[in-house]
Amino acid sequence: MKYPEVLSIDQVLPQLDSFDAIIDARSPCEYALDHLPGAINAPVLDDEQRIRVGTMYKQVGAFEAKKLGAALIAKSIARHIEELWIGQPREWRPLVYCWRGGNRSGAMAHILAKIGWPVVQLEGGYKAFRQEVNAALEHAPELAFKVVCGTTGSGKSRLLETLAAQGAQVLDLEQLAAHRGSVLGHLPSTEQPSQKAFETRIWDVLRRYDAARPVFVEAESKKVGNLRVPAALMASMRASDCIALTLPRAERVNLLMADYAHFLGSPALLNGQLEHLTQLHGKEKITQWQAMSQAGQMTELVDALLAQHYDPAYLRSIDRNFSRYAQATPLDLPDISEDAFAAAARKLQA
Repeated sequence: MKYPEVLSIDQVLPQLDSFDAIIDARSPCEYALDHLPGAINAPVLDDEQRIRVGTMYKQVGAFEAKKLGAALIAKSIARHIEELWIGQPREWRPLVYCWRGGNRSGAMAHILAKIGWPVVQLEGGYKAFRQEVNAALEHAPELAFKVVCGTTGSGKSRLLETLAAQGAQVLDLEQLAAHRGSVLGHLPSTEQPSQKAFETRIWDVLRRYDAARPVFVEAESKKVGNLRVPAALMASMRASDCIALTLPRAERVNLLMADYAHFLGSPALLNGQLEHLTQLHGKEKITQWQAMSQAGQMTELVDALLAQHYDPAYLRSIDRNFSRYAQATPLDLPDISEDAFAAAARKLQA
């Protein structure tokens, strides 16, 4: 067979997990926005070089730009071979792609093939992959969702983590979105992915699942932080069977105190987030809550937020948004111990 082998996205997807490496030859900014699952970034042009070559193409001409681009690309590929792949054996089989499967991935694939590696180049590049993800997410997945419902602090995320550890199929949208879903849900020192990257993560999880087994997912709103849950997936979740998870109020406070420990040491950070609730509760109430935070009355504040904000909001929305909630399977947790979550997870899978 002649290499590089150029394959379409339809030919690549069935063997996506079998490549020894998936190499994204685009610039770091392009890669950061989104990329194929498991891909590493080995840019043939960095961000500054890409702008430089593009500007020359427009202002001077294609021939001069191609000469500059070729010199820069050759140096980059040489460096990647020396630093990343010099120790790879002859049978090492990478997949290489760029934006549309053109000059950048073609140059890299050509050189890797000349060395003797059985390299594959993705025809259509990232653009073809993105079209595939869009098409897949436009339709409701053919999976049986079990939606874990429950008031804030009832342990939904911990239950999903326990289910996953026991081998169940889990779609953890908050984990994929790097956000806990509420106004206080931003994770410290963690940026949310782009919308495209969030969708790729969802697609990558769902493509691996067996339609004969249930997929456990948390009841979410249409947005997780700044990210939108794909509409077809949201509609499928909202029409699915539900599990009503309950936990005693004091245990819910304990769980939230543990999960939001970053706020305990930073009242200013918490108070800044509480400002977002002013329109709902009025300035007087927010000032009262902020004073509790400043005074270190965190247990009392969490209890007040549950009683006056989170629980009423949950009760207003759950029946309206999840059509089968009235027939939900009840699941009561006595406490937030590991044993309690493990027992609950086993019960759901029995």
